[in-house]
Amino acid sequence: MSYSNATVLLLIAYAGVMLYFAIRGARQTRSLADYALGSQGFSPLVVGLSLAAGITSAATFIINPGFVALYGWSAFLAMSLIIPIALYGSLVVLTKSFRQYGASVKALTLSQWMSLRYNSKALGVWFAVLAFLLLTFIVLICVGLTKVLAPALGVGEFPVLVGLVIFVFGYMMFGGANTMIYTNAVQAVLMLIVAVIMLGSGWQYFSTGVSGFWQQLAAIDPKLIVPFNSASPLFRDWFEVIFCNLFVGVAIVCQPHIITRSLMLKRAEDVNRYLWIAIVAETIYFMVLFTGFYARLQFPDLSVNGTLLKMDAIIPAYVLQVFPVGAGILVILGLISAGLSTLEGLIQSVSTTLTNDLLVPLAGSKSHNEEQHIRFVTGMNKVVIGVMAVITIAWSYYQLQYPNLSVGILAQNGVYAYFSAAFVPVLLGIYGKDVPIAAPVAASVTAIMVHFSVYYGGLTPYTQGAVRNPAVAAALAIISATVVGLVIYLTRKKEGETLA
Repeated sequence: MSYSNATVLLLIAYAGVMLYFAIRGARQTRSLADYALGSQGFSPLVVGLSLAAGITSAATFIINPGFVALYGWSAFLAMSLIIPIALYGSLVVLTKSFRQYGASVKALTLSQWMSLRYNSKALGVWFAVLAFLLLTFIVLICVGLTKVLAPALGVGEFPVLVGLVIFVFGYMMFGGANTMIYTNAVQAVLMLIVAVIMLGSGWQYFSTGVSGFWQQLAAIDPKLIVPFNSASPLFRDWFEVIFCNLFVGVAIVCQPHIITRSLMLKRAEDVNRYLWIAIVAETIYFMVLFTGFYARLQFPDLSVNGTLLKMDAIIPAYVLQVFPVGAGILVILGLISAGLSTLEGLIQSVSTTLTNDLLVPLAGSKSHNEEQHIRFVTGMNKVVIGVMAVITIAWSYYQLQYPNLSVGILAQNGVYAYFSAAFVPVLLGIYGKDVPIAAPVAASVTAIMVHFSVYYGGLTPYTQGAVRNPAVAAALAIISATVVGLVIYLTRKKEGETLA
């Protein structure tokens, strides 16, 4: 059977499974609260796998291995070792306290958590507006999945993109968390299987031992095996590879589809088991970036049949060339799962944020009847998802045609800006006492201003030229926001408006 026919059958079967969970979830979803957190608490196994799948995305399985293929060990060190270590530490430190307060006030979103924690509706609206930045991550996933499916199906990228967006955004209009939590668990298991397959796909390159493996890479380019690649635009020295990515890893937890996942647990006692399950699964996923080395050995000049590969197309090309149809279809299934697991979480969290924390407070419901209000809010959420779908199609198609090295740069710029702005308010909200509202507000605004000034203003040697490093902008933004927030907290916490 050809790849195209096998892929069609695979997509039909996969779509059937997703629709089953969507219909099941929709029957249990009666309000925006059900859509955001589910109609009942879930087990730590299911939520832990869901978190691992939600953190991982098409970036981890499709896009980031391309960075490794291009720039070697420096990219792997930054993205597969430094970021995870910092991420796990931050996840463990922040999760319990965030869940404790979020569950007590029944917060549905990170924006609502901010609003309630600081008794400031304006701060909640501010973070709801910032949620638009997360559309860049949605675009990354749609581009990555399109890059995988289009060549496998043997059709153009645009119809694949449109079909993908309509299908996923369509079923996510109805089930929300009740759908996502189970689809994520299924996707997480598939991703674990495929991660092992992909990691084993280059075993032949170790026939002369580990040293022989690195010697083969060095023969292509000696800079592929060193920790800092001076020829790359993103991994040139210890500052870019280690320092900046430590800050990124610590703050990356402060995304709504990650930090709010713990609110779906049945009991506070389940948090430890939930974290262990998520971290073990996530570690295996992050190792998939090693496949980038195999892809570079497979395509030493980064071309196929004389055609130079774009970075985002390296792993899809590797899968189609290395795996026979049977194994290749299974790998494609895992790559789809990696993308959809995070895409579902982003659609659910961003749409809930925009509806609950931005549009409903601004528009309001004219009805005082609770049932009519629920219909009004859930209807508005569906409209928001529809608008998000249209924006995603247009933006993703542009990125498919005109990428700046990789769609990963776009996503990093948007997502890094978001969690740079959220990090200090979350930190002060969890551990601060009598926090002046000026502290989180000033820290958040400072982070946004510094991030985009550094990135677009070219204020450092790392953010100049055609390809600029968003991690540098984010690290400087987080440092600046932390200094501003702590200075205000320590000097003015007994003045003006404070938390109870």
